[in-house]
Amino acid sequence: MENRDFSPRREMVKGNWTCAGCGASITELPFEPDGERPLYCRDCHRQRMANRPRRF
Repeated sequence: MENRDFSPRREMVKGNWTCAGCGASITELPFEPDGERPLYCRDCHRQRMANRPRRF
């Protein structure tokens, strides 16, 4: 059976950033940061999304 993954792979931006939540080093992001908003590592981002109120 062939792979039917039609979603394009996101290009990762390499750099040297620090997580605003835990201080961990971030070396790749799926976007170019704007320098104004805080950056979060994968674990902190997941935790923040889980704690967010759901929109209906």
